Amino acid sequence: MNGLRKELGRLSLDYRLPAICQFREAVEAGCLASYGVRLSDAFAMTAALTDKMLKGAHPGDTPAEQPTRLELVINQSAARAIGVDIPAAILDGADEVIE
Repeated sequence: MNGLRKELGRLSLDYRLPAICQFREAVEAGCLASYGVRLSDAFAMTAALTDKMLKGAHPGDTPAEQPTRLELVINQSAARAIGVDIPAAILDGADEVIE
């Protein structure tokens, strides 16, 4: 899905359909909102795990990790373009609002 984020954002705007996506990059491409882990955080976790494995850690002895921080990003200009009013309480709780 991440490779098609620009097309998804464009289609969302063309057809006036709200698209809620997993990553902020899709919101930057035109989707209405995202709620999920930052890709940079996921890549950092993957790099740390890879480092442990390369240093000899046994995969069975390495605990699985989950993201500890999720973010809500809202594209206010996309909301206006498709005619969706985002409540102030949601905008206030968002980690980032893109104008």
